[in-house]
Amino acid sequence: MKRIFLATVAMLISGLSYGQHYKNSIGIRLADGGYYNSASVAFKTFITQPGALEFDLGFDSNKWHGDRYQNVALSGTYQHHFQIGTIPGFKWFVGGGLILSNTFVKDSDLEGGFNAGLYPTGGIDYKLKKAPFAFSADIRPTVHIVRGYDRYDGFYANGGLTARYTF
Repeated sequence: MKRIFLATVAMLISGLSYGQHYKNSIGIRLADGGYYNSASVAFKTFITQPGALEFDLGFDSNKWHGDRYQNVALSGTYQHHFQIGTIPGFKWFVGGGLILSNTFVKDSDLEGGFNAGLYPTGGIDYKLKKAPFAFSADIRPTVHIVRGYDRYDGFYANGGLTARYTF
């Protein structure tokens, strides 16, 4: 919760600067956990002026009801961006993606395994003009079509905040 608050404050402060477009970026995505992991390495590249691909790779180690598990996840997302008003660098996006993950469960009768899910996505993206940083917030309601380990019945209302260095 503290990380989400600090990331939100950073995004609001960054709103005082003007933005611009960027080609590639790399950073960290903080999410609400589950298969998306709490923190992931995030890479985003624009393949056309409005179209971008984002890839997130995360690892998680956690306990749930006394059961220890580890998870590795890779997600790939297509995002189509639209300008918001006349504010340079401030855009909203929609798209969709796929997540693949594997869960390893220790000390339990629960079974781990491979998971795959599909999701639509939507959010906002802002690139600072005077600094090489971009920030975004998104939501990814995910339905898992392959469930090797599932504690939420296959549906996840995931959201995340991302801070990236642009180049």
